[in-house]
Amino acid sequence: MADLAGPEGPGGDRRLLRRRVLTLLGLATAIGTFLTFVAVRHGFFDLRVYHGAINYWAHDGGSLYDYLLPKSTYGFTYPPFAAIVMLPMAYTPWHLAIVIACVACVAATGIMLYWLVDPISRRQGWTRWYALALAFVLAAAFEPLRETFLFGQVNMFLVLLVAADLLLLVSRGSRFAGVAIGLATAVKLTPGIFIVYLLVTRRWRAAIVAAGTATAATVFAAAVIPDVSRVFWTDALWNTDRVGRLAFISNQSLYGAVARLHPAHPSTVLWALAVVAVFVLWFIRVRKAVAAGDEMTGFALTGILGCLLSPVTWVHHLVWVGPAVILLLDSALATADRSRRRRLLAFMIFSYVLLCSRLVWSFHEAFYNPFGWFFSNSYVWISIALLATLPIRQGSHTPGEAAPAREAPPSQPGTDDDAERELALPRSA
Repeated sequence: MADLAGPEGPGGDRRLLRRRVLTLLGLATAIGTFLTFVAVRHGFFDLRVYHGAINYWAHDGGSLYDYLLPKSTYGFTYPPFAAIVMLPMAYTPWHLAIVIACVACVAATGIMLYWLVDPISRRQGWTRWYALALAFVLAAAFEPLRETFLFGQVNMFLVLLVAADLLLLVSRGSRFAGVAIGLATAVKLTPGIFIVYLLVTRRWRAAIVAAGTATAATVFAAAVIPDVSRVFWTDALWNTDRVGRLAFISNQSLYGAVARLHPAHPSTVLWALAVVAVFVLWFIRVRKAVAAGDEMTGFALTGILGCLLSPVTWVHHLVWVGPAVILLLDSALATADRSRRRRLLAFMIFSYVLLCSRLVWSFHEAFYNPFGWFFSNSYVWISIALLATLPIRQGSHTPGEAAPAREAPPSQPGTDDDAERELALPRSA
C-alpha cells in the first residue's frame, strides 16, 4: 500500500504518477485475463427477460407474467410496480437498453465504492483518485458484481437506493427517511428486510415511511394495471417454478443449502431453525452497530441477512455482501493491534478471493456427499462468517465523513463483547 500515500504535490511527481498508472494498467490486465478465462458470458440474459416481457405486455397485448424468454423457462418475476418502472424499455431498442443498463450499473457501483472507500482513503492519507481506481478495478473481479453486470440485473440499483436512504437520510433524521427503501421494496420484495432493520433499531418514523411508500407504490400499480397486479399477488408470487430449482448451485441462501441436502424434499424444519438462529445473531449485532453510530455496518449486516433468509439468492444477489468485505479493510486499518490487523486483513483477502473464485460451480450437481455439499455452499458459509464477525466501529461513518481512527474502548473481562472483538477465521479457510 506504499503507493497509495503521498500526493504528487503542487508540480506533480511524474514518476509516482507513472508508477500508479502502470500499476492500474497491470492490475486491470491481470483481472481482465482472469475474467477472460473464468467469467461466463450470459448475454444479458435477465435484461432480455425484462425487455422481452415489457414489450410483450406493452405492444403485443400479452400478459406480463405469461411471457417466457424463448428457449427457456424464465419469465418476469418482479412485482407490478417494477413493470411500471421498466416501462420505458418498451420504447428502447435492445442494444440501447444494453448500453443504458451497463452505464447505469457502472455508475451505481462507482457511487457505492466512493461511499465505502473514500472515508478510508481520507483517514489513511491516501491519494483518493488512486484508491478509488484500485477499488474499481478489483471490484470487476468480484463474482456477484460481474454476474450482475453480465446478466443485466437490477441488483446494484437497489443496493444504491437502500444505502442512500440509510446513510444520507435515516442516519441524519431526514423527514424523507425510508422513502427509497420503500421504493426498492416495491420494485423487488427482498429489500423489505431493511424495513425490519428500521423497526429493530427503533427508527419508527422511517420504518412507517418505508412501509407506507412500499404500500403506496403497490396500490398505485394495482390501480394502474389491476389485471397484472391480480396475477402477481394471487399466482406468480407463489409459483416457485418460475425462478428455477431451489437446489441449483447458484442459490446460495440458507434454503439453497438445505435443499441441496435433499433436493426432492428439502427440510422446512431445518430451514426454519437456521433462519431463527441467523436472525437472532443479526438482531444482536445490528442493535450494537446502530448504538455505536455505525450505520454502514448495520447496512452491510442487513444486506447479508437478506441474502441468507431469502429462499432464492442467486450468486449475483450477493452484491449485498460486498460492502462487508470493504468494511473489513476499514476495521483492519483502524486498529493499532498488529495481530488483530493481520487477522482482519487475512479474512478480508480470503473473503474477496473466495467470492471471486466461482468455487461453488465446481460442485454443480456434485453435492450429494458431505464434502461436495460443504463446498457447494461456500458462499453461504462466508456470508454467515461475515454476519457473525464483521467488526462494529465507533462513531459516524456516513458518506462524506472520514471514520475516526480509533478503536472501541476495551471491554471488561467476561463481557459478551470479548468474543466480538476477536475474529475467528471460518473453518473453510
